[in-house]
Amino acid sequence: MTIRIGANPIGWSNDDMPELGGETPLEVCLAEAKEAGFEGMELGNKFPRQPEALKKALAPFDMACVSGWYSAELLMRDADAEMKALRPHLDLLKSMGSNVLVFAETSNAIHGDRSKPLSQRPVMKDGDWAEFGRRITQVAERTLQEGVRVVYHHHMGTIVESEADIDAFMRSTGEAVHLLLDTGHATWGGADPAALARRYRSRISHVHTKDVRKSVMERSRAEGWSFLDSVIEGVYTVPGDGIVDFVSVFKELPGYSGWVVIEAEQDPKKAHPLTYAKMGYANLTRYLKEAGLR
Repeated sequence: MTIRIGANPIGWSNDDMPELGGETPLEVCLAEAKEAGFEGMELGNKFPRQPEALKKALAPFDMACVSGWYSAELLMRDADAEMKALRPHLDLLKSMGSNVLVFAETSNAIHGDRSKPLSQRPVMKDGDWAEFGRRITQVAERTLQEGVRVVYHHHMGTIVESEADIDAFMRSTGEAVHLLLDTGHATWGGADPAALARRYRSRISHVHTKDVRKSVMERSRAEGWSFLDSVIEGVYTVPGDGIVDFVSVFKELPGYSGWVVIEAEQDPKKAHPLTYAKMGYANLTRYLKEAGLR
């Protein structure tokens, strides 16, 4: 598999705040993503969850199903219980030919709570990483046996947010667990995404490309905003519209094969989805070429 460029529907219709883009039909999202040049889409809350219905929704736009987010609770349950909860999602991805599963621990996450500033996000105790890593490795080994790789999504407002969190997570997990490198969450979380790419190249199997508006990020930190309030104010944008050096990131991923996804959650009333999708696609394509990946 060579590099394929996909999109996440969150630029059209938000999952954490359904009122953002809630009026936008799925067909509009898919048609505009196709018009912008994307080959596939990650799942969102408006997508059917039955294989045949999902295939029927994607087929008119010749769109592949890239993957889909899964909210895990491994801090609260063991691998067996997690696999039982995961089963419908895993089976759907398998039926759609997806080979990666976007996975994040959310049992104590605050990114969906507008009443909580990001400074109140959960932090793992040093002694808790080993058991958490053991459980997620068990899940990842099982999904991999079925042909689907767990790619862990480090995310603002969760236990894996900072560079130190990512390092601890990678140390505590086995080879079956790979990383979803998200340039926007890495940057906002205080990490250099290019350095993360260099450090974990052999275990990066999925990439989310969102850019960061520095002025909004700094205001969010200074004024104690929640994650969702920061999104509404425009902390994230598409590649080329912020401070992330994407060429440097991609140069650290020589030989990368898989999906590169634009996942730039914004308020669609402030950032016209098709306009930004086209801008992001054009910039991302250029950056990949400059880095020698296309």
